[in-house]
Amino acid sequence: MALPRIALPLRRVSSLANRLPARRCLTHSAVEGPLHPPLETRTLGKYFESEIVRNFPTRPALICRSELPRAHHGPPSRNLGVTTHLAWDFAEFDQHINALARGLLNMGVRTGDRVGVVMGNNSAYAMLQWACAHIGAILVTLNPAYRANELVSTLKLVGVKHLFVVPRIRSSAYIEMLAGILPGLKESKPGEIEVEGLPELRNLVVVDNKGEYQAQLDKLGVRSTIDWREIFMWREDTRERDLQRDISASLKKDDVINLQFTSGTTGAPKAVSLTHSNLLNNGLSIGRRMYLTEKDILCNVPPLFHCFGLVLGNLAAWSHGACIVYPSEVFDPPAIVDAVVAERCTALHGVPTHFLGVLAEFDRRKAANETVDTNSLRTGIAAGSPIPICLMKNLIEKLNLRDLTNAYGMTETSPVSFQTSPADDIIKRVETVGKVQEHVKAKIIDKQGNVVPVGTPGELCVAGYLLQKGYWGDEDQTREVMKTDKEGTLWMHTGDEGVMDEEGYLRIVGRIKDIIIRGGENLFPVQIENALTAQESILEAAAVAVPDEKYGEVVGAWIARRPDTSVSREGIREAVAKDMNPQNAPTWIWFLGEDGVPPELPKTASGKVMKHVLRKWSNDLAEKGVGRVARR
Repeated sequence: MALPRIALPLRRVSSLANRLPARRCLTHSAVEGPLHPPLETRTLGKYFESEIVRNFPTRPALICRSELPRAHHGPPSRNLGVTTHLAWDFAEFDQHINALARGLLNMGVRTGDRVGVVMGNNSAYAMLQWACAHIGAILVTLNPAYRANELVSTLKLVGVKHLFVVPRIRSSAYIEMLAGILPGLKESKPGEIEVEGLPELRNLVVVDNKGEYQAQLDKLGVRSTIDWREIFMWREDTRERDLQRDISASLKKDDVINLQFTSGTTGAPKAVSLTHSNLLNNGLSIGRRMYLTEKDILCNVPPLFHCFGLVLGNLAAWSHGACIVYPSEVFDPPAIVDAVVAERCTALHGVPTHFLGVLAEFDRRKAANETVDTNSLRTGIAAGSPIPICLMKNLIEKLNLRDLTNAYGMTETSPVSFQTSPADDIIKRVETVGKVQEHVKAKIIDKQGNVVPVGTPGELCVAGYLLQKGYWGDEDQTREVMKTDKEGTLWMHTGDEGVMDEEGYLRIVGRIKDIIIRGGENLFPVQIENALTAQESILEAAAVAVPDEKYGEVVGAWIARRPDTSVSREGIREAVAKDMNPQNAPTWIWFLGEDGVPPELPKTASGKVMKHVLRKWSNDLAEKGVGRVARR
């Protein structure tokens, strides 16, 4: 298949060539990214004011297709001339951010306070991201899927003092949930909350822009809530403006401004402490690798409580003057396709689950003879979990994502440390996660801590500006993963198994804990999953270790079959054995939604398969004899 390439101006190609290191062949798996351009030393707020608002005031900044033009009230709005939904340029975005920052100060929010957020992707979240950075408050991004006990324990873990929530997302009604577990909320006064379960909580703010749940809130009788729209201070001739200016001038690049929780695929989440420098420089680096400019429009699908939506999406785009589009508050494939077409989006982010949903909606519309023009699309990021080769090719062929990049990272590294670029050939972009980012060091080590030769699997370690300050309030867990070597370099031990080639391109072959050791041989789930999804009848697959008396562990595969297809366990096993070393062929296969097997893979909200859950399910089913492949 011939793949189109973006035509870069001669000047752009020249500048890229100048900043890329000369090609050399590595012998050992240790690399260091370019040191140009230099790291940004300003805070997020200062950079936003001086580089983005000043240079691109009339460029589109934020489009929220599910929100009304004046959702937050305030003065008359230009709204980019749009009458159907919220649409701001950077000047108007900045006006809202500053009105909110002054309002937060008036409400009692101070530098270092933890500000919790439970919302979908909306303009309130976007404003809070910048307003908190302006005044040095620490934004705490919380998973909307948390149940009551999880939410309360997470809020308590980091001492959230001010909590912003929407009334409801899907089946979760947050005020009702909190009032049920914290009865003292009903009698507390606004701004003076005192409840035993959350001793530091003082403010509970409800972002009910659509007014859909006001009657419900009144019926609950929770007196302690504050209406979001009452916070904004639109006048600028106030003491809060001067206070904001003074605080902004006092902030340092290494101040913590964001607590993000690890997605918990292997256990309980931990709060990752990230700074201005971490987040701003990572956003800049990501955007440069994608060739983003102020003319780009990113359809940001991943949830904002996760680093994918918050950093790879929001900050990578806004730090380059590009526009963010939220098609809906939660994942909705029809809304995504509508947004891409109507807003002429040039970029689209997602994990494999997101992209599969978008492709299914695209195919449905095509089958109905609808016109779906996605020619404006050019780039985006596929991340979160390994993306199958066939899926990457479909995104290029069907959606025109010809410059789609692949990225690797973890919350603890701000998050991206490796990324492909549009200049990489298609094989590199589908089989690797690219090269190390600027100002980042990386190495792959064996169990003794020695750097391994190229082509040899080992644990990936990362160093540089992008390392977290540590897990909030948990020095023991921090010391377990962040270790200083003999040369004095602090390294994050990722727990991921990687292989580096002689050009420095990295392949992630799985979590070290997820590797399947069959008869003493290491088998890598990602490689098995790619072999499975290469089969036309398989939509999605996950491979895990299953205990075995003879081999210690064997391969178990969880399969989602494409609709209207039929394939046997034996056929799947034989296909894998034909394409790979036969030891990779599954001994156990479970078809989702069949024979009492759960209908869906267990995933985090960011789309990662929770392998620890799958291993438990696999053991339970194997003990019952369900799913064993009969050998021919």
